[in-house]
Amino acid sequence: MTSITRSASVFRALGASLLIAFLLPVSATGAESSAVYTLQVDGLACPFCAYGIEKQLNRIDGVEFVETDVKSGTVVVTMKPGATLDKADTNRAVEAAGFSMRELRKKADDA
Repeated sequence: MTSITRSASVFRALGASLLIAFLLPVSATGAESSAVYTLQVDGLACPFCAYGIEKQLNRIDGVEFVETDVKSGTVVVTMKPGATLDKADTNRAVEAAGFSMRELRKKADDA
């Protein structure tokens, strides 16, 4: 086999593998989505404030990602698949960071 023929064979095999991967059904556990919550927090004024609240919220079991918008006082918490955010735990974390939670909302599923 020439190197060009071998390369073509490799690309065909790779293409077939990718096609099969896309056509296989996704398992129910693999399709489980992450819950996303939005918090309105009073007292956020600077990046250091954002760091403090993110540090406390990341200590909650099941938290995957936290993003803070200091200007709007909004904190978005993304949970690991299957995990939920408890309001009491969230309020304790926000208060431990030195702030007050005004509101906690779960983002509606897009389905």
